[in-house]
Amino acid sequence: MSAVWNYFKVCTSDVKFAICNDCKAAVPRGGTKPSSFNTSNLINHLKLNHPEIYAAFVNQSNEKKQQGQAAVAVKKTQLTLKDCTEKKQKYAKDHPRAKAINRKIIECIALDNQPFSIVQDAGFTKLVEFLEPRFTMPNRRYLTDVCLPELYSVVYNHVEKLIVDAVYISFTTDIWSSSVSQVSMLSLTAQWLDKDFALKKAVLHSQECRGSHTAEAIASAFEGMFERWGIPKENVHVVVRDNARNMAKAASEFGVPSLPCMAHTLQLAVNGGALTQRSIADALAVGRRVVGHFKHSPLACSRFEDIQKELNMSVKKLQQDVSTRWNSTYYMMQSLVEQKRALSAYAADYELPTTLTASQWGIMEKMITLLGPFEQLTRDISCAEATAADVIPGVVSLTRLLAKTDESDKGVQTAKHALLEAVSKRFDGVQTEPLYAIATMVDARYKDRYFDPDKKEEARNMLLKVVDEMASVGNGQREDAAGASADDPGQEDQDPPPKKAKGSLQDMYQEILTENDVATQATTGETASQVHAYLGEVTILKTACPFKYWSSTQMRFPALARVARKYLTAPCTSVDSERLFSAVSHVIDEKRNRIHCNNAEMLIFIQKNLPLTDMDKGKN
Repeated sequence: MSAVWNYFKVCTSDVKFAICNDCKAAVPRGGTKPSSFNTSNLINHLKLNHPEIYAAFVNQSNEKKQQGQAAVAVKKTQLTLKDCTEKKQKYAKDHPRAKAINRKIIECIALDNQPFSIVQDAGFTKLVEFLEPRFTMPNRRYLTDVCLPELYSVVYNHVEKLIVDAVYISFTTDIWSSSVSQVSMLSLTAQWLDKDFALKKAVLHSQECRGSHTAEAIASAFEGMFERWGIPKENVHVVVRDNARNMAKAASEFGVPSLPCMAHTLQLAVNGGALTQRSIADALAVGRRVVGHFKHSPLACSRFEDIQKELNMSVKKLQQDVSTRWNSTYYMMQSLVEQKRALSAYAADYELPTTLTASQWGIMEKMITLLGPFEQLTRDISCAEATAADVIPGVVSLTRLLAKTDESDKGVQTAKHALLEAVSKRFDGVQTEPLYAIATMVDARYKDRYFDPDKKEEARNMLLKVVDEMASVGNGQREDAAGASADDPGQEDQDPPPKKAKGSLQDMYQEILTENDVATQATTGETASQVHAYLGEVTILKTACPFKYWSSTQMRFPALARVARKYLTAPCTSVDSERLFSAVSHVIDEKRNRIHCNNAEMLIFIQKNLPLTDMDKGKN
């Protein structure tokens, strides 16, 4: 029925007329017989005499029309009996939708360190059934035997394409032994610079290392891993490993250059040079007992928190150190000194197994100051973009800082002297090691400014020799020795470096740069001209990125850019392998201590390299 009858009613004395509800006028219905009656006159009456009522009528008509169209659409979309039956049927295993869900389940297991038994957990199965009722949850065997290898193959092929384009690749390696099962694993991670000087990283292996970890066995494992990826030894720039003799010998027997991990070397220097000093070791032993008391007593821990609140201090827990991480000892001392007031208040009301004397508190405070630059350097070299170029400047700045005398050294002079000797001994010869020296020279933050006067000329000659050798091989690239481009970071006006606390490690970096003014030298030869022009320019800021520098400057110094692309691939630590094994420890844990090593390796490979495929999808 038309919405117009909301505003009219049929005349009771003569049905040929309709009475307007508003003005009570009698309006003809358009004929003399009921079959010819219509609403046109009624609508026109509203339009001419009652505009506001007419507008309301139009809105009601439109709403009614839309409701009718929706009803027709619903009727058209009603499924047939056959369609209803098919919609309730479960997907077959080879159905595209089922395969896509299976892949997401494997990604979830790999990325979140979930066990394969998650497909049997009630909560997870209910969630998946709610999201997709037609999906049949696979069993664990199907996931491990079919879905895991399929996803591994996809990610492997993607990484393989990236590796093929790399000219020079550097690697890190390490061996890890599980604490919950009799399993040892050997890692191999890769990093390289692409044509745009973007740093690329990938995990290649975390494979089982059976038997004795001899140099011969490790070298044989290296050979198998490199053959599997089709990486020739000529493309291997360097392998960064720990300081163990078997790893160094394995790299030598395999026939590739290798470097020790700088973080491991710092660990040996600090432990041997300072932490073994009698007075320091005694203070640390007392500190460990104090921390252990709160770690093993929930009651003591809650009392300690109450005292911190009463003193208006931040509620913080004391940190326990680990023998294999010197910086964890540094953080333990820091936490003890920060909570000195709270510990003193606790000891006044409750019993502690032991307490630090005033002398031991003083030793800890001074050791925190003394080891601060070591902790800063360790953090710097452990960042994702740290390279072998950071070793020489870091060591030179650190030794200079240790050689300076200060009033605050009172009580730890012996430890400071021992640290200086240990650092000098452990890093002896780094300035003459070509892998370090050339990397430092082509890093625009350092160049030749951090070499000793008697080593600087030798480093320059090493660089010239390598530039000439690589230029003779790669003359295909365009050479442009014109002036610096507008976006050359080496020529931009640079802000002065931020001010640091007096006597800090950053002060030493800046002090050395200031002392080493550039001297102009006569040159002969095109590549030599590039080298001396590059070295003659000011260094970029310490906080700048050397990769971005070369990305914008490679057309000006093409011969040097090729050297930079090779030597700046080398990391200065094996942190990538250590972080890899931190992930492995979550895969092979107490809940999954019987997982097969091949499955564990595939899970780790997917977890670490799957983001590479996502990044490339974003670019496309």
